[in-house]
Amino acid sequence: MATFISVPLKKSSEVDLVKPLSKFVTATYPAAEEQADYIRSVEELNKLRKSALGRPLDKHESSLEILLRYYDQLCAVEPKFPFSENQLCLTFTWKDAFDKGSLFGGSVKLALASLGYEKTCVLFNGAALASQIASEQNLDSDEGLKAAAKYYQLASGAFGHIKDTVLSALNREPTMDISPETVGTLSLIMLAQAQEVFFLKATSDKMKDAIIAKLANQTADFYGDAFKQCQYKENLPKYFYFQEVLPVLSAKHCIMQANAELHQSLLAKQKKRFGEEIARLQHATELVKTVASRYDEYVSVKDLSDRISRALTAAKKDNDFIYHDRVPEVKDLEHIGKAALVKATTITPPLSAKFTDLFEKMVPMAVQQSMSVYSQRKAETVNRLVGTMREATNLCNGVLASLNLPAALEDLSGDSIPQSIVEKARAIVQQGGLQSIEQLIRDLPELLTRNREILEESLKMLGDEESTDSELRSKFSQRWNRTPSGDLYKPLRAEGGNFRSVLDKAVQADQVVRERYNTHCEMIALLCKPEAELTAAIPSANPVKTLQGSEVVSVLRSQLAQLEEVKKEREGLEVEIKGVAFDMSSSFLTALAQDGAINEEALSMSQLDQSYGSYSQRVQASLRSQEELLGKVQASHQEFSKLKQSNSEANDREEMLKKLASAHDSYVEITSNLREGTKFYNDLTEILLKFQNKCSDIIFARKTERDELLKDLQQSIAREPSAPSFNVPAYQTNPAPTAADPTPAPRTVFPQQPQVKAQPPQRPPPPAFTPQAASAPGNPPDNQPQPGNPPPMAPPSQAQGPPYPTYQGYPGYAYQMPMGYNPYAAYGQYNMPPAMQPNMQPYVPYQQAPAPGQGGFPGTPPTQQHPYTYQQQPQHPPHQPYYPQQ
Repeated sequence: MATFISVPLKKSSEVDLVKPLSKFVTATYPAAEEQADYIRSVEELNKLRKSALGRPLDKHESSLEILLRYYDQLCAVEPKFPFSENQLCLTFTWKDAFDKGSLFGGSVKLALASLGYEKTCVLFNGAALASQIASEQNLDSDEGLKAAAKYYQLASGAFGHIKDTVLSALNREPTMDISPETVGTLSLIMLAQAQEVFFLKATSDKMKDAIIAKLANQTADFYGDAFKQCQYKENLPKYFYFQEVLPVLSAKHCIMQANAELHQSLLAKQKKRFGEEIARLQHATELVKTVASRYDEYVSVKDLSDRISRALTAAKKDNDFIYHDRVPEVKDLEHIGKAALVKATTITPPLSAKFTDLFEKMVPMAVQQSMSVYSQRKAETVNRLVGTMREATNLCNGVLASLNLPAALEDLSGDSIPQSIVEKARAIVQQGGLQSIEQLIRDLPELLTRNREILEESLKMLGDEESTDSELRSKFSQRWNRTPSGDLYKPLRAEGGNFRSVLDKAVQADQVVRERYNTHCEMIALLCKPEAELTAAIPSANPVKTLQGSEVVSVLRSQLAQLEEVKKEREGLEVEIKGVAFDMSSSFLTALAQDGAINEEALSMSQLDQSYGSYSQRVQASLRSQEELLGKVQASHQEFSKLKQSNSEANDREEMLKKLASAHDSYVEITSNLREGTKFYNDLTEILLKFQNKCSDIIFARKTERDELLKDLQQSIAREPSAPSFNVPAYQTNPAPTAADPTPAPRTVFPQQPQVKAQPPQRPPPPAFTPQAASAPGNPPDNQPQPGNPPPMAPPSQAQGPPYPTYQGYPGYAYQMPMGYNPYAAYGQYNMPPAMQPNMQPYVPYQQAPAPGQGGFPGTPPTQQHPYTYQQQPQHPPHQPYYPQQ
C-alpha cells in the first residue's frame, strides 16, 4: 500500500434525467420559447451526469472539475424542481465504495428517491478523487507539495461536510461508506496527510528545527486521532480497506513522533542540553524500531533510522567523553509544541471555477410556490369584487322585474307588446333559445363522469401499489426498509379528496341550475315563439293613454336610465379589474436573496391592497348609487301605480309581463352558469390528468425502486448461511503444538487478520509389506541411515493415495497389490510425461521379500511398526496367490 492513503470512488447506476424533468417543464412552463430553453438545459444536465459518473475518471484535475461542476449544478437545480418521492421522483442507485458484497457485510448498494442522496455521493466521489490526485503528486517539487496540500484539505472538508449533512439529506440510515463515522474518519486522515505535506515542505526548505518539530508533533497528533477513530468504531475494521489503513496510520503516528523527537534533539543540542538530546534520540530510536518490526511491509524507515542512529552514536560519544550530562527519563522531558497549518476546506457552492447555471432563468421552487399562492389570492380578490357587482346587478334586475319596469312604462296602450319584452325575446332567440340551454345541460353529466373516472382511476392506482407495498412489508418485515406507501401517498390522497369534494359541490350547483331552469322553462319557451304568438299569449287591458305625458312617467324613465348607466359602468369596471397584472416574482426573489425565506402572505396582501384598493372603493360607490336609485324607483312606482286604473285584466297583463322579464333574466343567468360549469369541468379535466400523470410517475418510480430492493433482498438471502454457525473442535482446526515450533511474536496490535487455514498433518509412510522385512545391521544399502533410527519422511511432492493393504500368500512371501486396484500402475517413472518427471519420487523397482537374515527394503523401520501403518491381517493356511509370482 502507498505511503499516502487515497479513497476509492463510489459507482452509480445510470439514471434518465431527461424524461421526468422535461415532463415537469412542459407542465409548468407553457410558453414555447421558455419551455424549449429549459428542455435543452435538461439535456445538458443529463450529459453532464454521464460525463461525471458514467465513465472511469482519470486522476487529473480536469476530471475533478467535471465532478465538482455536476455537484454545483445539483445544488443550483435543487430549489428549482420539486424533487421528492411524491412529486418529481428520481431514484438514484449507488454502490458502497468499500463493501464489495462479502457474506456478512452491510448494504452493497442503496437506491433512494432523493436528490440530497445524489449530492452526497457525488461530493464523496469528489473528495475521493481529490485524495487520489493528491497521492499522485510529485512531493519533490514545490508545485507538487502545494497541490497535494490543497487537494487533501479539499477532501477533508468534503468528507466533513458529508458527516454534518448526510443524515438530514437522506432521512434514513445510509450505507457504511457515507455514514458519519466513516466520513468523519476519512476527514481526519486527509487532514493528517495535508499536515504531513506541510512538514515535508518545511523539511525541504530547511526551516528551523523548532518549527519542524512542532509540525511533526501536530501531524503525529492528527494521525493518532484518525487511528483511534478507526479502531474504536465497530463497523470500520470489518472493511479490508480499513484493515490496510490501520497499520499505515499507526506507523505514520510513530514516524512523525520520531521526527519530532529528532528535530527537538537538534534544538536541545543547540541549547547545550546533551542529556535531553540523547533521551530524545533514544525515544526516536525505539519508535523507529517499532515501525521497522511491525509495519515494514507498509512503510520504509531505513533512512530515518540510519539518521537517528548516527546522531545517537555521536551524541553518546560526545557525552561520554566530554560533557557527562545526565540523561533524563522520557517522561520527564518537556512536551514538544504543536503547530497546525492546515484547515479543512469549507464546502460552499460553487466549487468549480467553470460553473454556469444551466437553469439560471428558472425561478426557485419557493418562488414558484409563492407565485402560485399569490395567484390564488389574486383570483379570490378579483372574484370577490366581480361577484359583488354581479350580485348587485342581479338584485337590481330582480327589483325592476318585480315592479314590471320598464315594461309598465312601455305598455300604456294596454294591447301591444312592450319594446323591452320584444328585445329580450329577440336576445334569447339569438343565443339559441331552449335548444342551446338544453344541450349545455345534457353535456354536464358526461363531463362530470369523465372527471370522476380519471380521479377514481388515479386513486385506484395508488391503492393497488400501497397494498402491494404492505404485503411485501409484512413478508420481509424490517428488511423492507423503504418509506411506506401509506405515508408517502398522504399528500396525494389529500389532493384527491379535495378534488372529490369539489366534484360533489359542482354536482349540487348543477342541481340548483337545473331546478331554476325547470322553474322558468315555460316562460323562456314563450319568449322563443314568434311575435304574433307572444302577443296572443299576453292578456290585453284597458288603455291608460292619459298617463303618457304625466310627470311620474318621466321621472321613472329618468331613474331607469340612471340605473342602466350604473350597470354599464360596472361592466367596464369588471374588465378593468380582470386586466390588472403585476409580476410578483421579482419581489419574491429579492426577499429570498435577502432573508433566505419568503413571507408570501405579507408581500402578497400588501401588493393586492395596493393594486385593488381603488377598485374596491369604486365598487362600493357603485353599490351605494344603485341602492339610492332603487329607493327612488320604488317610490316613483308607487305613485305611478296609484294613477293607473286598476282592474283584473290589467293585473293579469302586468303579472305576465313580470314573468317574461324574469324569465329573460333567468335565461341569461342560467346560460352563464352552464357555460361556466362546462369550462370548469374542462379545466378540471386537465388538472385531473396532471394529477393522474403525477400518480403514474410516482408509481412507476416506486415500482422501479421495489424491483431493485427485491433484487437486493434476494441476493442477500442467497448469501446468508443456510444453517447456524457451530464451533469446530480444536483438534480439527489447530495442530498440536510441538516443542520445535516457537510461538511467533504478534505483528500488530490491531484487529485480528483472517487466520490461515491450518495445514493437515503429513501423510504416513507406506506400510510395511511383511513383519519379517527387517533390515540387517550389517548390510544397509547405500545412503541408508542406521537401521536403529528410522529416517525422516520428506513430504511427497504430489498428492498421494491411501496406503494399500498387503495380500497374504505363502509364508515368507509378500505380494503386489492387485493391478485392478492400482490406478497409477501405468504411470511409472518411465511412462510419465517429461514435464511431470521432475516432481516424481525416484523409481524403486519391485523386490521380493528377503530371506531371513537379509536386509529389508530401503527406508523401512526394522523392528517397530510405524504408528500409521495398517494392522496386518491374520495369518491363514498357505494357499495359492492370486497372481503368479515373478
